[in-house]
Amino acid sequence: MNRRALLLVNRQSRQGKKRLSEVMSCLVEQGFELIAASAENPQHFSDVIRRYQHQVDLVIVGGGDGTLNAAVDTLVETNLPLGILPLGTANDLARTLKIPNSLPEASKVIANGKLQRIDLGEVNGKYFFNVASLGLSVKITQRLTKEVKRRWGIFAYAFTALEVIWESRPFSAEIRLPDQSIKVKTVQIAIGNGRYYGGGMAVAPDAMIDDQRLDLYSLEIRHWWEIIPLLPRMRQGRHINARNVRALQAQEIEIYTRKPRPINTDGEITTYTPAHFRVIPKAVAVFVPR
Repeated sequence: MNRRALLLVNRQSRQGKKRLSEVMSCLVEQGFELIAASAENPQHFSDVIRRYQHQVDLVIVGGGDGTLNAAVDTLVETNLPLGILPLGTANDLARTLKIPNSLPEASKVIANGKLQRIDLGEVNGKYFFNVASLGLSVKITQRLTKEVKRRWGIFAYAFTALEVIWESRPFSAEIRLPDQSIKVKTVQIAIGNGRYYGGGMAVAPDAMIDDQRLDLYSLEIRHWWEIIPLLPRMRQGRHINARNVRALQAQEIEIYTRKPRPINTDGEITTYTPAHFRVIPKAVAVFVPR
């Protein structure tokens, strides 16, 4: 494998700014010739990747799931392989791909050069790695400030979720699959492409990031306290077997609501209903452990 790499680190991420020199040291030690480009924020990563696409052989992104999501559209466009250094709060894509949190070990994964082509989800033209959702998770995203994440780390998700759950109110939605249409009253609809999201919760027990399908679940509870017994089961994806949870699988899904509702993709609010979801098989090449 050629060693010319574009390094993009989210300096606003929980560890990005303070560990940048360590990141560069680990990668140079593995023999990489780096172009370390800076951007005001991850939303500018696409411009940076386009600028250097013909000068590098791979893109290495240091940050969390939102940072990776900011780069994904251009990775598809340029067909450059992706190396991941988990520097975020949740690091759910890294968890799905079994990439270690240790920077030296994650750098070795990229240097060893084993590539796996993974699927992407797409909603209204926006790609996502892990999960797109509407309802509770959007409210959690809106309250999960950088300050909260920096202070509490991975526990920020649990604290914020508990705060939001007791305020939750069901909304009406229509879920359309190629062969059926279902009307639901729900507090959350999640559509997963990968396995993990929200700090280590599983979309479904057998969800994989290369299974060429989307896994949907809808939390159809009437009272906030009904979600409490589901929370431990969400770690393995076993919540989908509960009586107040609807689980579906498809390659394409449409969701309609009475008024536009925001949709969270990999932890960032990026689009609104009505929403058309689909899976894009083997869309991106990622370095994974041997």
